[in-house]
Amino acid sequence: MHTKYIFVTGGVVSGLGKGITAASLGRLLKNRGYKVMAQKFDPYINVDPGTMNPHEHGEVFVTDDGAETDLDLGHYERFIDENLTKNSSITTGKIYSEVIEKERRGDYLGKTVQVIPHITNQIKEKLYNFDNRDIDIVITEIGGTVGDIESLPFLEAIRQVGIEQESKNVVFIHVTLLPFISGSNELKSKPTQHSVKELQGLGIKPDILVCRSDIKISEDMREKMALFCNVKKENIVENSTVDDLYEVPLMLEKEGLANAVCRKLNLKNNEPDNSEWTNMIKRIKNIKDEGVNVAIVGKYVELEDSYLSVIESLKHAGFANNANVNIELVDSEKITTKNVGSILDKYNGIIVPGGFGKRGIEGKIRTVKYVRENNIPFLGICLGMQMAVVEYARNVLGIKDANSEEFDKNTANQVIHIMDNQKGLTRKGGTMRLGAYPCKIKHNTLAYKIYKEDFISERHRHRYEFNNNYKELFENSGLVCSGTSPDENLVEIIELTKNKFFIACQFHPEFKSRPNKPAPLFREFIKAILKK
Repeated sequence: MHTKYIFVTGGVVSGLGKGITAASLGRLLKNRGYKVMAQKFDPYINVDPGTMNPHEHGEVFVTDDGAETDLDLGHYERFIDENLTKNSSITTGKIYSEVIEKERRGDYLGKTVQVIPHITNQIKEKLYNFDNRDIDIVITEIGGTVGDIESLPFLEAIRQVGIEQESKNVVFIHVTLLPFISGSNELKSKPTQHSVKELQGLGIKPDILVCRSDIKISEDMREKMALFCNVKKENIVENSTVDDLYEVPLMLEKEGLANAVCRKLNLKNNEPDNSEWTNMIKRIKNIKDEGVNVAIVGKYVELEDSYLSVIESLKHAGFANNANVNIELVDSEKITTKNVGSILDKYNGIIVPGGFGKRGIEGKIRTVKYVRENNIPFLGICLGMQMAVVEYARNVLGIKDANSEEFDKNTANQVIHIMDNQKGLTRKGGTMRLGAYPCKIKHNTLAYKIYKEDFISERHRHRYEFNNNYKELFENSGLVCSGTSPDENLVEIIELTKNKFFIACQFHPEFKSRPNKPAPLFREFIKAILKK
């Protein structure tokens, strides 16, 4: 079958859920038996989000092949359950840097390099990379909102794709807002009309409208939008508010989104097998317990999206354990020796996640000390593992100046130090240890009990690592290095046997968690809380 292309654009305002719409559609098409791949075009000039502060753009999601990507790719993977690649995350910065590199090499043979055709051709190359790769459908989300100057090259590129491909191979979906005006007690379609007009002015006629609305869209309103937006009434899809994010695919199924797409793409509309997803939603809705309270102690707590995959992984673990997980973000900068107990004693479990920079580090160390001494279930991730090592060195081994080289280059005891292949690097973007790496699990450990495998593969994003010069000292005092690289040069997992559940990992298990396939570390973390 010829590869089909679905383009998802947004209008009126940002934050309407283009990414969730694209991810949900991917799940519905996959449930019809089609091989689906997702892609995001982001209009910012950064080559990738890897150098951005999470307060700017939320978490950085890492793929198996080591791409630092937009957080929407996490939604795609969680919904579609496909491992995406670097070709699924394309930015303006990446496109322009590749075009400029070609120009410097002389690839354009002296021609004047312009947005059209050179930039748009480079964008289309990223789209057409999926051709002939056993992929039936590519869903591409265009970041930003129609009308943004930054998005114009991407919109022009997909307009050209609409001309180059047969009509039956391309569908344009536009996600818009239908605001409810309480004074007149009615929905207003004018913002959607203006947004569609803007899109049509760029040469793109939307085939399907997905309308975000807090109330039911009446038949009269559908007919009005069909008339003024030049879209068939049956292709106007209501995107209403749901109790849980993972209900969106089933809501859009009822609204007929996948049916409309199959009609436009001339695809056989196979009977969808939504049973697994439907059963999962039933389990979620039937969870009756009051729940467990979990704190994520970090330093980017002003924006929940900074820890999006960790939060979603905790929810997945709750689904698997038939438990509600009440999650709170706690600012590590506010934790002192005096108040650590009063802040943390209301939580049943504590996670210290990843991060960079010295700010808030001592609060994380105080947090680890508190959970270790009070036998509170604990999961450390990346920087969280490193701070667990520093805390243990200081307060159990008595190495008072123990620290990470990242925070104190002059300390005599760098129990966490920079990796050999990271020394001397001056470029910040894309130079960390990134992507999936194998990890060997030691038998008769908590890690082995959790994974039940000799070797696992998890995704990484870090420059600093456990200092093996201290490994024997740590292990002789009760801290077990239960996971290592296959050659045993890198420590990947540590745990304390004296505690009921105290484990930390250098990798990011949250990046591989799915709502129906929770990450093992998160699943067992919640299970341990319920037992305690």
